[in-house]
Amino acid sequence: MSTAPDPLAAAAGTQDLAARFTHEFGSAPAGIWQAPGRVNLIGEHTDYNDGFVLPFAIDRTARVAVGVRSDSTARLLSTYGDQGIVTTTLDSLEPGAAKGWTKYPLGVIWALRRRGIDVPGIDLLLDSNVPLGAGLSSSHAIECAVITALNELTGAGLEAQEMVLATQQAENDFVGAPTGIMDQSASLRGSQGHAVFLDCRDQTARLVPFETEPAGLVLLVIDTKVSHSHSDGGYASRRASCELGAQVLGVKALRDVQVGDLEEASGLLDEVTFRRVRHVVTENDRVLQTVELLAEQGPSAIGHLLDASHASMRDDFEISCPELDLAVDTSRASGALGARMTGGGFGGAAIALTPAGSEQKVRDAVVQAFARAGFTAPDIFTVSPAAGATRIA
Repeated sequence: MSTAPDPLAAAAGTQDLAARFTHEFGSAPAGIWQAPGRVNLIGEHTDYNDGFVLPFAIDRTARVAVGVRSDSTARLLSTYGDQGIVTTTLDSLEPGAAKGWTKYPLGVIWALRRRGIDVPGIDLLLDSNVPLGAGLSSSHAIECAVITALNELTGAGLEAQEMVLATQQAENDFVGAPTGIMDQSASLRGSQGHAVFLDCRDQTARLVPFETEPAGLVLLVIDTKVSHSHSDGGYASRRASCELGAQVLGVKALRDVQVGDLEEASGLLDEVTFRRVRHVVTENDRVLQTVELLAEQGPSAIGHLLDASHASMRDDFEISCPELDLAVDTSRASGALGARMTGGGFGGAAIALTPAGSEQKVRDAVVQAFARAGFTAPDIFTVSPAAGATRIA
């Protein structure tokens, strides 16, 4: 069961997007750019603690057709929903002013203008097949497609790292979501057949081979259909707990706490804060172990680390939910080598690293388990590590 994109279908889709743009805005786009969503293989809530993460770009993307205007107006339209064209002036952009999906491209424009880049008015048509609210970073895919387009159209010449930081500013200060740099880094720096090992302290990244097919494996994504929002209180409160833990332990960030320090930390922190800290510290260690095992033994060796990561998020960080736990437990019981929730939590998706021969058994078991529990039917699909943001037309 292959998930490799069909190049002819992709080309046809690009032509359709250009035609729709021309119909809606009255002229052809200057180009079409795309950026992928991402799956985080391991390393959850470690990014804003100066820690380690191991995401990879997936073969599901947000695409934007963009045209340059002669005024300072932005006209935005998406292929989904019935919102119609949203029109705003660039000079009026400020945090909290944009609604819905438009806050992501407008946040990028705002962040670039804050950097002194002369962003012109634009017409923009968005199309995306990254599932919304599934923890696969659909919002960052939009932002990375937009910044890749605007970087080229304005001649700004930003390097990948500068684009990562600009989109983070858009997320933090314009959208109001206190996210780190993991999602943008995966989307902008991804490479086919590789995960991106990111050190969130010094923002260095290197590619780590992660190819499931040669190992006889597939990576299943189980979208629980439980929607989540990073700008709600759950994410922010976990971040506040981490900051409190670092402050009490006298370190710059939880990155500086080692597994061997946890026994002493348990006597200094309240019970809840300690569990939040323990998750981050042990998760950093699991990322490093995963990178090492991938290099030495390949993806078949990392299942137990995925399992341990989920248990830590469920019990210590408390960001799972019944649907995610059921997806993970059922996958493992049906033959997956390892499984965990992925993304910010409180809903979204789980991943299951599964022998190709067990894929259908796992799929069927999860669907049946959800039906028995009275949960909404999940969407289950495979993903492969894909290339990062680029111009496609």
